[in-house]
Amino acid sequence: MGDGEDRIRHEGEELKGKAKEKAGEATDNEQAQAEGRSEQAKGSLKKAGDKLKDAAEDARNAFKK
Repeated sequence: MGDGEDRIRHEGEELKGKAKEKAGEATDNEQAQAEGRSEQAKGSLKKAGDKLKDAAEDARNAFKK
């Protein structure tokens, strides 16, 4: 799977978590709220990893010049 597809999937995971959290709030379901926050955190961490990969690639490319 390409980097672009990973980024889209990670963003989707974060958005899915936000939706689940809001649905849990609307239905007063604490478990759904917690699961939503967890999914958001996973998506955010994966997005941070994507940014680190980009920074490492940029640094590698800067030394190749």
